[in-house]
Amino acid sequence: MKTKHYNVFVIGSGVAGQTTAKKCVEAGLTVAISDKREFGGTCAIRGCDPKKVLLQFADLVQKSKQLENLGVVKSPKINWKAVQKFKSTFTERVPKSTEHKLKNLEIDLYHQSPKFISKNEILVEGKKISADKFVIATGYEPRTLNIDGAKYLKESDTVLNLKKLPKSVVFLGSGYVGMEFCYMFSAMGCKVSMIDTGDRPLSVFDDYLVKFLTESLKKRGVTFINKAKAASIEKLKKNYRLTYKRKNKTKTIKARMIINSAGRVPATQLLDLEKANVKSGESGVLVNDYMQSISNKNIYACGDVSSKSLPLTPLSGLQGYIAGYNIVNGNTKKFQNPLVPSIVFTHPQIATVGYSEEEAKSRYKNVKVYRGDGSKWYNAKKENINAYAYKIMINERTQQIVGAHLLSPEANETINIFASAMNNHMTVDAFKKMIFTYPSYANDLKSMMKSDD
Repeated sequence: MKTKHYNVFVIGSGVAGQTTAKKCVEAGLTVAISDKREFGGTCAIRGCDPKKVLLQFADLVQKSKQLENLGVVKSPKINWKAVQKFKSTFTERVPKSTEHKLKNLEIDLYHQSPKFISKNEILVEGKKISADKFVIATGYEPRTLNIDGAKYLKESDTVLNLKKLPKSVVFLGSGYVGMEFCYMFSAMGCKVSMIDTGDRPLSVFDDYLVKFLTESLKKRGVTFINKAKAASIEKLKKNYRLTYKRKNKTKTIKARMIINSAGRVPATQLLDLEKANVKSGESGVLVNDYMQSISNKNIYACGDVSSKSLPLTPLSGLQGYIAGYNIVNGNTKKFQNPLVPSIVFTHPQIATVGYSEEEAKSRYKNVKVYRGDGSKWYNAKKENINAYAYKIMINERTQQIVGAHLLSPEANETINIFASAMNNHMTVDAFKKMIFTYPSYANDLKSMMKSDD
């Protein structure tokens, strides 16, 4: 079998992979890129972008329900088929436009997941290919649940492409994906149950705020079953029956759909990394500050699949740039994890940036914690929302904000104000002197640092 050679072979066509490939080809290197799915990556085709298109219709229904009897006579009826058609205008063009862009850069394309057969060789589409450098940018994939009847489980791809909404649904896992879809389905009138092995949803977010969020969702009919483990799934005539165990008791629950939302893991299983001496773990491919494999100097990893990443598209692009730069110029540019805000698009939204309360208190001698319930504040009352809360951490020695956690309808935007303030080492006094639009959720941020429990 004849071996084809490239300077750089990129595995994965999302933002990280595309960025690396472009950087390398612009430097005059020969480059190829492969993907086992449509070119364009998760976020643009089956992740953040289409999800947000769908969620805005849930937001419309939710806000209408909040204002019923206060001026809104009847909540709008959503034509889900039309919603899906609209969403498709964002996703359908991505694979073709991505391939066109890469081909114009004279990058060779392969439509399969490769397998490593040595430290510098792969097999893909029945061809043996060698490269000076490989870049792994395969992202995340859903965690596999090994239970009887697992074949009946649906995943986020299915949810994003539903032709009609189910009457009832059970989610196995209450992390980012599960909670966002939980909100969407419940706002649309579906009966929703959340089953999780942990003692609460959204374990990486502040417990004080998560309690407000879960209570709000419970008032909308969502059932939370924590410390429970799925055992099996059985197909019935119209429904599916899930058997689960909780507190040494076996129980069952029925629903029209059962969704695996137990989290996502680095997508490396198909690559045979051990044959290339590439070390990996639960966090992904183990890399150094140059995005280079710690065990194979000719392999780089970037984006969600790298051990230094968080699931955020702009961060993937930054890592892709650094990997490409170091391949072209030698290892001269280090990746330093920036201050990254995170958001869960529930209603209200829950967002965080910087340290948790526990982390802040472990790092600084004296920490001032501001926390409170803002549901009686003007912005919450005018929208008739029942959950609006915050927690802010201040390093008392420097008077700088070191952590911010928000639960509000505008948290996805207002958390960025805290991120900006923290990046610029702004003190509380300087922050309070800023003038924001009024009345606004941004202006409320100053009031959050006036009193505490």
